[in-house]
Amino acid sequence: MKDGSAFLNDNAQRIVDGMIGNAERLRIAVSTGPLGECLIDAGAKTAGGIEAGLRMAEAAMGGLGSISVCMDRASQKWPLTIEVRSSQPVLACLGSQYAGWNLSSQGYFAMGSGPARALARVEPLFEALSYRDTASSAVLILETAEPPPQAIVEKVGKATGLPTEKLTFLYAPTQSLSGSVQIVARALEVALHKSNDLKFPLENIIDGIGTAPIPAPHPDFLTAMGRTNDAIIYGGSVQLFVKGSAKDASELAERLPSRASRDHGYPFAEIFKRFNGDFYAIDPLLFSPAEVIVTAIDTGDTFRAGERDLQMLERSLG
Repeated sequence: MKDGSAFLNDNAQRIVDGMIGNAERLRIAVSTGPLGECLIDAGAKTAGGIEAGLRMAEAAMGGLGSISVCMDRASQKWPLTIEVRSSQPVLACLGSQYAGWNLSSQGYFAMGSGPARALARVEPLFEALSYRDTASSAVLILETAEPPPQAIVEKVGKATGLPTEKLTFLYAPTQSLSGSVQIVARALEVALHKSNDLKFPLENIIDGIGTAPIPAPHPDFLTAMGRTNDAIIYGGSVQLFVKGSAKDASELAERLPSRASRDHGYPFAEIFKRFNGDFYAIDPLLFSPAEVIVTAIDTGDTFRAGERDLQMLERSLG
């Protein structure tokens, strides 16, 4: 892909402009920060909601994802399901949506996701991605209840090479409905990230779709984080369409589901406590969908592995 040919930040800016124009309907608040940055509270001190979360997720994918909700009657207690599709899944998910930018300053901590990452390119992940975005503005999504302090805004401006008044920060906490939706909308993204960890050639992944149930938000952060993770780990289903041999597709399908992790089989909140809150001590292979389908388009073969665990969902989601 040529540099800038997908225009991630330009796409996201159009989504943000639409959110600003519909702020009252989306129940979000728009303000200007001390450095001229645009701040959009989508669920911290505002009500937000499912629609606001969907817009956040679309912006996080740089406009390269189609995201919707539906009712899945196979899960009687948690039928409300999010569906994420992309015909440029590597760029949409890894080049934009992945929350890989560590932004912390004097007690403030947030992981940044969204297309601003493709301008900054400060993460090792971008060594595997040739795409370089070009834009006059940038959008960043933060999983937090507080807007970024000036030091973070300045850091993002410097890394992206843009004046701070050209930056937009969309934020909502995990405990909010908006936050829950935009996190669970990463069902496809976690499959892409794990595929990269498994050394599957990213250029061979050409299309994808993922689903996961939307859990009820919870005022306790650990419970809310556990629910959003378990929604994907035990309730997520992904199909990838890949180039290459049937053997490679079969091996990817077998290794991709969350059941391959040593930590599988327990609610995420319990696992998090077991490791004393050290997120990075948890087996990274856990962060993937429960059920995977991989279709090898060159041979017409389809391979399936893993399965959704509805009992675990009921235990975790309440």
